[in-house]
Amino acid sequence: MHRIAICVFAAAGLFAQAIQIGKAPPGLRFEVVSLKPSDPNPAPGSPRGIRPDPGGERYQAWNCPIRLMIQVAYRLKAEQVVGGPSWLDSDGFDMIGKAEKSSNGDELHVMLVNMLVDRLQLKFHHDRKDMSRYALMLEKGEPKLTPHQAANGGDPWIDQTTEGFLHIKMKATYSPMDYFAFRLAQVLDRPVVDETGLKGGYDFEFSFTRDLPPGIPENARVNGQEIDTSGPTVFAAMKQQLGLELKPDKGPVDVIVIDHIERPTAN
Repeated sequence: MHRIAICVFAAAGLFAQAIQIGKAPPGLRFEVVSLKPSDPNPAPGSPRGIRPDPGGERYQAWNCPIRLMIQVAYRLKAEQVVGGPSWLDSDGFDMIGKAEKSSNGDELHVMLVNMLVDRLQLKFHHDRKDMSRYALMLEKGEPKLTPHQAANGGDPWIDQTTEGFLHIKMKATYSPMDYFAFRLAQVLDRPVVDETGLKGGYDFEFSFTRDLPPGIPENARVNGQEIDTSGPTVFAAMKQQLGLELKPDKGPVDVIVIDHIERPTAN
């Protein structure tokens, strides 16, 4: 079992402003940022990805392409980030962003957005593009979700684990539905658009079995063991466990179009 390294907090307040206006609001910057090209020949098993550290003081990335940083910062899939030079995908970077003091998840995430805007001179504009997507919708009846009690506090978060190559488990705390849609999109083959109309954050657990990736036969083996394909699909699990529906269709999806970005140099 392993935890994914692409772990981000849900957007709210100032972060939502940053997404809309394409630039970071004043304040909320890392006190110190180290951003440098990764070793082009990393050791086997070296980490790759981006996530905030526990404790609320640092955001880290390892051998992480800048396009992936942008995806995480603005909660998008790769196809929702349009344009930009080829090095956005080909070159990896290591980053450590240290906050002045312990900060909550939303604050740390705004600092990441600020870093991209300030350090890389990122400029973009919003657009809408028709593409294959999944619409996250309400099923008939009441959703099987527990509204998060304000008295419990905490930051919006989804802890995700993978078992047996295909089995995904998510444990959500105070998660808005648009954030859940973003996290689903990271393990599915297309963007997920929240059309539930549900407001606020929810606590829930959700598990499903992914489809085999293209080109991998059903009798394939991983680490000497046959791949376990048992368990509900994401579509069945969505209805059974959460009272929601994931509907494949084609429709408008938000994209950002990169107008300008500068390659970071080591510091």
